[in-house]
Amino acid sequence: MKVGLRIDVDTYNGTRDGVPSLLKYLEENDIQATFFFSVGPDNMGRHLWRLLRPQFLLKMLRSKAGSLYGWDILLRGTFWPGPDISRVLESPLRAADRAGHEIGLHSLDHQRWQRRAGRMSREDIAGELKKGFKIINDYIGRDPVSFAAPGWKGTGRLLQVEIESGIRYGSDCRGSHIFRPIVEEGPSSVPQIPVTLPTYDEVIGKDGLSDRSYNDYLLSLFSADRLNVLTIHTEVEGMSKSWLFQEFLDLARKRDITFVPLGSLLPDDLSAIPTGVMEKGTIPGREGWVAVRGKD
Repeated sequence: MKVGLRIDVDTYNGTRDGVPSLLKYLEENDIQATFFFSVGPDNMGRHLWRLLRPQFLLKMLRSKAGSLYGWDILLRGTFWPGPDISRVLESPLRAADRAGHEIGLHSLDHQRWQRRAGRMSREDIAGELKKGFKIINDYIGRDPVSFAAPGWKGTGRLLQVEIESGIRYGSDCRGSHIFRPIVEEGPSSVPQIPVTLPTYDEVIGKDGLSDRSYNDYLLSLFSADRLNVLTIHTEVEGMSKSWLFQEFLDLARKRDITFVPLGSLLPDDLSAIPTGVMEKGTIPGREGWVAVRGKD
């Protein structure tokens, strides 16, 4: 069974500490993945205003966010400007590239994107991607192959910018199948590879699910008959839950599960990929809207 492995790097600590940790586990298990790097200011603490929303507060309590992420991450940028991730980006980024992993851009400012995605103009989006691409290019000598919208908050304007950006594919939504999203001109030349499986924070603590049962539950969702794309986070599987991720890799290996970069899931003939509509929707365990593949 083949599973696309997407690794989101959201924060300063996740870049500095989580990436090297995950690179070690992946090398030990001979696994290639796709790393999506955030490259600008880490202001993730500004999400705390969302505690006023009951659904977000319940998620924070259910996932025990204080111990999951650490209070330094949760408060970063709340009362003062957060640190610039680019200060610690060079070594982890180059190490991931040297190890043969696929490199994508996740954000210039992760928190800002999640807060403003629906209101950002085409020019704003193009500017963010251009700045992020340049930072990555400065370190590895080429642009990233993909973009993954923070919080899966992909928009129609983003789809238009991605066509112009030259990336191979986007991973900006949740869904069940790879598709070419419909834009104003027709089917996009940049396919979407949606995430099909839940993340740790979306399901932990629900219906009695604990660390003891999490890996078996997650593996039970994999199927050889459909697309499998899993997102992990350097701040979780690379740090506070690294032991759980190592156990997961052991269990997956015994089940003959192969992890691959997202780009390897694409067919040679992109024109053969079916079309679809990307629209706003919701998914269990996540507060607010996310982009999903809708009805054609």
